[in-house]
Amino acid sequence: MNFENDDIEHIADLVQQDAVILYPTDTIWGLGCNALSEKAIQKIISIKGRPPEKGFVVLVESLEMLKNYVEDVNPKIETLLVHHTRPITVIYPQPKGLSPLACAPDGSVAVRIVTDEFCKELIWACGLPLISTSANISGEPFPANFGEISSEILSAADYVVKYRQNDRSKAEPSTIVKVTHKKELEFIRK
Repeated sequence: MNFENDDIEHIADLVQQDAVILYPTDTIWGLGCNALSEKAIQKIISIKGRPPEKGFVVLVESLEMLKNYVEDVNPKIETLLVHHTRPITVIYPQPKGLSPLACAPDGSVAVRIVTDEFCKELIWACGLPLISTSANISGEPFPANFGEISSEILSAADYVVKYRQNDRSKAEPSTIVKVTHKKELEFIRK
């Protein structure tokens, strides 16, 4: 697949070396990095001016990869992920192997299996999950497309992906679902 002159392997190498990338996801444009690296996540916290105790969304490329980073994937979640048409982020109570900075103060983690082909290929090439957070300064509105990203964010990223920069359609954040302690699904954002 042609990703407008982006070298997926080169971007993956940068991510593995703790670089912060600015990239299109299956929802909105985001700042991303290695979800296992405290050093890389700390860079994103600094760029966004974000409170360090606020958790992030972690992106994985498959159900198999997801199972490497959460304790239990309930069959209800598997069914939801297969049949839901909009990107869905699931908050899991017991992550494993991720940087503590990727997690919320209560120890939970928000994870999404990406549907976007660029993201899938990038995560597969990295061989590790990616942090994804909206490409804006904390407290400001998220950019609905590349053209709305501030010059401050653009200049702070170590690499800016070329793919989809000219796409001006308005993107929306994902649906968010939480797995409760009773193994029930609670919709946080529809």
